[in-house]
Amino acid sequence: MKFRFRRQGTDPQREKIKQELFAFNKTVEHGFPHQPSALAFDPKLHLMAIGTKSGAIKVYGAPGVEFTGLHKDTTAVTQIHFLPGQVRSIPFALSASRHLLLQQGVVCLQEVGNYSLPGRPGIESCSATRVTVLLLLKSCDLLCIGTEGGGVYFLELPRLFREVANVLFSSLPDDYRCGKSLGPVEALQEHPQQAGKILIGYSRGLVVLWDLSSRHIGQLFLGKQQLESLVWERSGNLFVSSHNDGGYAVWPNVFSVWLSPSGPFPCKAISKILWRTTQTGSPVLLYSGGMPRASYGDRHCLTIQQDKDHITLDFTSRVIDFFTIHSIEPDKEFDDPSALVVLLEEELVVIDLQTPGWPSLPTPYLAPLHSSAITCSCHISSVPPKLWERLVNAGKAQQGRQQSWPICGGKNLAPPPKQQELLLTGHEDGTVRFWDASGVALTPLYKLSTANVFHTDCDPSDDPQDPSDDPDLQQEEEWPPFRKVGCFDPYSDDPRLGIQKITLCKYSNKLLVAGTAGQVIVLGLSDERSDHLVDVSVVDLLQDREGFTWKGHDRLEPRLKPAPFAPGFQPLVLVQCLPPASVTAVALHAEWNLISFGTSHGFGLFDYHRRNAVLARCTLHPNDSLAMEGPLSRVKSLKKSLRQSFRRIRKSRVQEANAALAEQEEVAPVQRRIEPRSADDSLSGVVRCLCFADTFLRDGTHHGPTLWAGTNSGSVYAYALEVPGPSESSVCVEAVLGKEIQLMHRAPVVSICVLDGRGKPLPDPYEASQDLAIAPDMTNTHSVLIASEEQLKVFSLPKVSAKTKFKLTAHEGCRVRKVALVVFSSTAQEDYSEHTLVCLTNMGDMHLFNIPGLRPQVRYDCIRKEDISGIASCVFTKNGQGFYLISPSEYERFSLSAKVLTEPVCSVQLDRPLELTQTR
Repeated sequence: MKFRFRRQGTDPQREKIKQELFAFNKTVEHGFPHQPSALAFDPKLHLMAIGTKSGAIKVYGAPGVEFTGLHKDTTAVTQIHFLPGQVRSIPFALSASRHLLLQQGVVCLQEVGNYSLPGRPGIESCSATRVTVLLLLKSCDLLCIGTEGGGVYFLELPRLFREVANVLFSSLPDDYRCGKSLGPVEALQEHPQQAGKILIGYSRGLVVLWDLSSRHIGQLFLGKQQLESLVWERSGNLFVSSHNDGGYAVWPNVFSVWLSPSGPFPCKAISKILWRTTQTGSPVLLYSGGMPRASYGDRHCLTIQQDKDHITLDFTSRVIDFFTIHSIEPDKEFDDPSALVVLLEEELVVIDLQTPGWPSLPTPYLAPLHSSAITCSCHISSVPPKLWERLVNAGKAQQGRQQSWPICGGKNLAPPPKQQELLLTGHEDGTVRFWDASGVALTPLYKLSTANVFHTDCDPSDDPQDPSDDPDLQQEEEWPPFRKVGCFDPYSDDPRLGIQKITLCKYSNKLLVAGTAGQVIVLGLSDERSDHLVDVSVVDLLQDREGFTWKGHDRLEPRLKPAPFAPGFQPLVLVQCLPPASVTAVALHAEWNLISFGTSHGFGLFDYHRRNAVLARCTLHPNDSLAMEGPLSRVKSLKKSLRQSFRRIRKSRVQEANAALAEQEEVAPVQRRIEPRSADDSLSGVVRCLCFADTFLRDGTHHGPTLWAGTNSGSVYAYALEVPGPSESSVCVEAVLGKEIQLMHRAPVVSICVLDGRGKPLPDPYEASQDLAIAPDMTNTHSVLIASEEQLKVFSLPKVSAKTKFKLTAHEGCRVRKVALVVFSSTAQEDYSEHTLVCLTNMGDMHLFNIPGLRPQVRYDCIRKEDISGIASCVFTKNGQGFYLISPSEYERFSLSAKVLTEPVCSVQLDRPLELTQTR
C-alpha cells in the first residue's frame, strides 16, 4: 500500500524545502576555449576577447572578470574588433547566411560562401562576394569592409547603414581598375596620426593610401610579392608589409626596403607583422611564420627581433593571432610594448617584453587543461590553510619569478571564497595538476610528475649523460634561435604513465595516485628538495591462479638509484600490481595507514606504514577472457573449498533478503523488473569501487575497521580488519572476509557507502578525531548503501538484510554512471541542511534522493546523452557543485544547490555610459 499512498499528491511544505535546497544552474566554463579562431584586445579597458569555431565569444579581464556570449547558430568567428572603451565588439563569423546583428551592444557579422554584403534588413546588397577583412575606424562610427573581389565598403555604426559605396575603383589608375588584377583585400590599416587616411592592401602586392574625407587615392605602393599583412609605425612616417615569400618590406616613402629574415632559401609566408617603437631607439619587430620551408616548414613559430636580440618562439600548435600590450596615450612618443599575447590553437602564451630574455608569464586563467590529455579528476573541498599555503609555495618554486598579469581590465566584485577548493586532474603523461577551483578563474597551483619514479621508454638510463660534459655531444648553435614555449604537449613519452585514479587526505597530506600499468604511489608533502630511493613492493593479484598468461604491456621499471624530487608531494612507496593492468579503483585511509587498489583482475590491501601487503584477492570468473588473456586452473585447494562453503552460507542469507524485497516489484508504479545478467559476462571481475569504514561487520555490538569492494559482476566483498595501534610497529594488519554479497541481477557496483545510526555518511579519516566533523552515531544500527548501474539498495548491518531500494533502470532504461553523497544547505534556514544522494545516469540527467529512505527529490537534465566523454568525466563536490568536460580543454561548472554558486560577478568602468548586460 505504501506505493499507493505516495501517489496522493505532494506535500506543499516539502516542496518549499526542496526549492530552498535544490536548483540546477550551469555557472561558468573553466579552461581554454575549444577551437579558438579569433582574438581582439581593447587597449583602453584592458579586455581581451576570444572567438571560437562554434560561435562563442569570451571576454576576459583581470582574474574573475569574464563574459561569455554565444551565437544562436553554430558559427565560426573569424575576426573580432572592439569598439574601444565601450565593451562592444564586432565579431566576424561564418554561418549559413551573412548579416550584421546589433544586440545588447554587440555587432556580429556572419557569412559563408558567396552572398550579399551585410546591411540592415531591407537594404540592398553591395556586392556578391566574400568579406575578407574588417577595420573599425578610430572614430568608432564607421566600419570599413574589404572583400574578396577587391571592393571596399563602409557601414555607419551603430545603425549598420551603408554610408559609402565601393568608390575606390573609380579613383584607381586605368591599369588597376580591373578587380582581378588587384586580388582580394588582405589588409586595412588607419593612419595612427591622421584620421580617415586608410592603408588598403591587395593580395597581389598593391597598397593604396585612401583619403576618406576627399574620397581619393593619396598614394600608391607597388609590392613585389603577394601581400599578407600591413602595419603602421606609431608616427605614421612609415609602414611595414609582410609577404607570401617569407619577406617583409619597410616603406618610408614610395620605395621600400625589402628584407628576408630567414632567406635566402624559400620560406613560408609571414602571415602577420607588428612594428613597435621603443625609447632605446631600436624597434621591436614581431612576425608569425617566415621559416625556411625545407628545414622548418612544419613548425609553428613567432619571431621577436630587436637590434641584435633575436628569438623564434617555437609552439606545439598553430598560431591563430597575436597582439602587443603597449602605450596608446597620444602624448607618448613610443609604443614601449610590455607584453606579447599569442593565441594558439591549443593554448594562450604571454611573453614579458620588458624583462631581458623575454620570458613567458604563467597564466592565472585560460591554462590548457589538456596540455596532456585528462584521464581522471578529483575535487577537494575545504582545504586546510596550512596545506593550501604549502601547495602555493611549491607551485611558486616551479614557476620561478612571478609577474603581474597584463590583461587587467574590469573589477572582480565576487567576495573572497569562504573556503579554498582544489581540483586535481590526472593526465596521460603521468602528471597530476592542482588547480585553484575556489572561484571563477581556474588557476594552476602546482604540478606533480610521477615519471621520474620510473624508467620510461624515453629514459633508459639512471644517469643520462649531460651533453655539456662531452664535446662530441655538443651541437652547434641552432639558427634561427628557437625556444620551445608553451605547455601543450599532446604526446606522452610512455602511455603506461597515464594516471587513472587520485585521492588525497587533506588532513594527513597523503596523496594516492594510481596509473595505467598497475602502479600505485603513496606520496607525502615535503617543503624541501630531496634525493631518495622509493620503496617498491609487488602485489600479485593472481598468486593462487594457475595457467595465466598476461598479454598486455610490461610493467614500468622503477629506478634503482635515488632520484631528485622537488618541494611538494614526494613519493614514499610504490606498489606494483601484477599483472600490470590499469588501476580501476583506489581508497586511502591515512588514519590506519592503509591503501586499497583494484584492477580488472582483483583488489589488494597494503599497509604503507609497515611496507607490507595485507591482502590480494582475485575477482575473475573463469570465462573473463578479456581480463585474463589465458585460462584459469579449476583445481582448488582444501583451504579454498572450506572458504567457499562459508561464503555460500553468507550468500544464501543475502539472496533470501533480496528475494523478499523483490516480491514488491509488481506493485511499484514507476519501476519494472530488471533482467539478470549472465555470470559469464566479459570483464565481470573488474573492481569498480573500494571503501574503508569503521562499522559493525562481525556483530551488532563491536565495530571496527572494514574494507568494502564492489565488482563489475555485482559482487561486494566486506573484510573485517585488525589494525594495530601506532606503538605496535611489529604487528601486522590482518584482513578476514566477513561478508560476501551477490546482487541479484549482477549489475556492476558503482559505489559503496556506509551510513551511521542517523543515516548519515561516515566522516572522512581524521575529521571526527580532530573535531572537524560531527562524530558518527555508533550506538544505533548502521547500514550500507550500495549503488549499482541499475538500482540503489540499502542493507542493514551487520546482518546485511535489505531495507529499501530504488530501480533507476525503470526510467527510460537509464543506467547509473556516477554517484556522490552531497550536503545541501538551505537558502532560508542558516542551520538547516540535508545529506542527499546524487546520481548521474548514462542519459546525462541528475537524480537526487534522500538517504537512507531513497525517496526521489528532483531530477535535472544536465549533460547531453550523446556526450559520452562529458558523462564519464563528471565529478561532484561535497557542497552540491560539479564539473564535466565539454571539450578536451574545458570544464563546465554546474551547481545543483540553490545556495552554493560559483559564477562571474564583475564590472567594467566605461568611457561613457552604456547599458551592459552579460550573456551566457
